[in-house]
Amino acid sequence: MANIFDKWRESLAKTRDVTFGKIATLFGATEIEDETWDQLEELLIQADVGVRTTLYLIDTCQEKVDELGLTKTEQLKSLIKSEMSNLLIQPEEPELNDHPTVIMVAGVNGSGKTTSIGKLAARYKRMGKSVLLVAADTYRAAAIDQLEIWAERVGVPIITSQQGSDPGAVTYDGIKSAVSRGIDVVLIDTAGRLHTRYNLMEEIKKVYRVAEKALPGAPHHSWIVLDTTTGQNALQQAEAFGKAVNLNGAILAKLDSSAKGGMVFAIKDQLGLPVIYAGLGEKIEDLQLFNRDSFISGIFD
Repeated sequence: MANIFDKWRESLAKTRDVTFGKIATLFGATEIEDETWDQLEELLIQADVGVRTTLYLIDTCQEKVDELGLTKTEQLKSLIKSEMSNLLIQPEEPELNDHPTVIMVAGVNGSGKTTSIGKLAARYKRMGKSVLLVAADTYRAAAIDQLEIWAERVGVPIITSQQGSDPGAVTYDGIKSAVSRGIDVVLIDTAGRLHTRYNLMEEIKKVYRVAEKALPGAPHHSWIVLDTTTGQNALQQAEAFGKAVNLNGAILAKLDSSAKGGMVFAIKDQLGLPVIYAGLGEKIEDLQLFNRDSFISGIFD
C-alpha cells in the first residue's frame, strides 16, 4: 500500500510544486485574516480548480470557520482539505457482472483515450476477465492502428473495419461477437474529432444507440478520457460529450505530466462525474483506480 501512496505522490509532483505548494505556504500558525481568503481564492483559481468550484470552497470554509470559531490558518488547512475531499467520490472497481459488460470510451484526439483503453484492457485481463476491443473510431487509420497495437500488446482480440466504415456497424458487430464468444468486457473506442463537433456528436449518439440495440442495457458504462494537462479546457470537452451521451464517469490521463490537477475538483462539482481511474505514468500498470485520499495528500503534503 505504501508503494501506491508513493506512486500517487510522485505522479502529483508537478501539481503540488507548481500550484498547490503555494497554497500550502499560506497555512501555519498565523491568524486567519481577510487577506488570507483573498490569497486562497486567487491561488485556487490559479491551480485550475475553476471559478465556480473555488467560490463554493471559499464560501463553505468561511461559514465553517465562523461556526467552529477557528482562528489559525493551520486549522483552515485541515478544513480546506476536508472540503476538497467532500467534492470527490471514492470509486470502487466497476462491476463487470454483465456478460458482456460494454464500456464506451469517449474523448478528443490526443487526450490519451486509446492508450487508456489499452491499459484498461490490461487491467481487466489481470483481474481474470476476457476482453474484446472495438475500433469504432473508423475515420482515423492511425486510431485503428494504435488500438491494434494495444490489442497485440495486451493479448486480447479486436474488431476492426476499413477506414471510413460506419462506426455503428463496427460497434454492432463487436458486441454480437463478444456475446457469441462469451467475452466478459467490451471496450469501444469512439471518434474524437472536435473540429467537426456536430458530426462527431451525431456519430457518438449513433454508437450509443446501436450498442443498446445489439445488447439491451448496453453500454453499461460511458466514460470520458480527459487530458489533465489541458485543465479547464478538458471540462468544456466533457460538457460537449455529456450532451451527446449519458456519461457516468471520467478517466484522468497524463496526471503525472500535469501541473493542473486542480481541475479534478471541478469534474464532480461542475459535471457531476465521478473520476474512476487516473493515469499515473507511462507503464501499462500505471492506470490506477482513483484514490481520493492519496490525491488530496499528494497535492498538499
